[in-house]
Amino acid sequence: MGSTLVRAVRETGLPWEITGMDNLMRPGSELNRAELKRLGIGCLHGDLRCPSDFETLPAVDWVVDAAANPSVLAGVDGRTSSRQLVEHNLNGTVNMLEYCKRVKAGFILLSTSRVYSIPPLAALPVRAFQGAFQPVSEKPLPVGLSVEGISEAFSTQAPVSLYGATKLASESLALEYGATFDFPVWINRCGVMAGAGQFGRADQGIFAFWLNSHLRRRPLKYIGFDGQGHQVRDCLHPRDLVPLLAKQFQVSATRRTPVLNVSGGLASAMSLRQLTAWCDAAFGAHPVAVDARPRPFDLPWVVLDNRQVQTEWDWQPGTPVAAILEEIATHARENPHWLELSAS
Repeated sequence: MGSTLVRAVRETGLPWEITGMDNLMRPGSELNRAELKRLGIGCLHGDLRCPSDFETLPAVDWVVDAAANPSVLAGVDGRTSSRQLVEHNLNGTVNMLEYCKRVKAGFILLSTSRVYSIPPLAALPVRAFQGAFQPVSEKPLPVGLSVEGISEAFSTQAPVSLYGATKLASESLALEYGATFDFPVWINRCGVMAGAGQFGRADQGIFAFWLNSHLRRRPLKYIGFDGQGHQVRDCLHPRDLVPLLAKQFQVSATRRTPVLNVSGGLASAMSLRQLTAWCDAAFGAHPVAVDARPRPFDLPWVVLDNRQVQTEWDWQPGTPVAAILEEIATHARENPHWLELSAS
């Protein structure tokens, strides 16, 4: 996400001096570093979990926190521990906030739709229509939810998953640090991020994972619910955040809402079944297995209502979902070993 953002900044021609920091622990990360250095982006090898790694950093105007273990199953799937999840997603944010306090930098947290309460979303009445779930609007919907999606007013009461809890705690601490130590803070809650070059793991972006796996004839499976792939998510290309960040960088004190859903919204929403149909048309038919057993934290319909950010910031996504899928497909064709390179 961070590497795509800074490439988009360079393409836009904004005169920002940018430095990135990464511990390069993910397979494929070194490829990003080489490309960013070619573009003149400073790339520091550092670990956000280590306070000492911030001691010699120069002062900056703004910090964008795009770092996290992004899996809703993190800490419970046996691949990472719950302590590692907290160290990455919460302790790392605290270290960034301490740095912002010291140098008086503004702070933007790229958060997640997974801060919203699981039980009411899991119990949401839905019906399948044209291959995708949609809320049954004839029945009363929870406060903060409409056919347009989940708004910022929706409950964030636990449980939200360990992953969601680390991001929600990061949001709260960021706002407290900003208010206490007088630096600007914005919280952008993003839906599923999608675009070319995203690593081939389901937990880092189901759209890129599905397209790459379908093209390579890898096993795919509809998990949970009715076993037909009707579950829905919206998506956003990271580069579409750049115009919003540019506006947020210019505002140091405001009465605007500090926490916003920044997402593709209903216009970008797509079910796995619809995504499979797109892949079948682009790559040829490929069967998808069925496992109707439920999986922890899975939800039938997660679409963020982005109308507030559109109204307050005059912002809306610039890349339609069809263009995002085409971009991912082109990258997948040009990089036949992408799954092996990035998914281990």
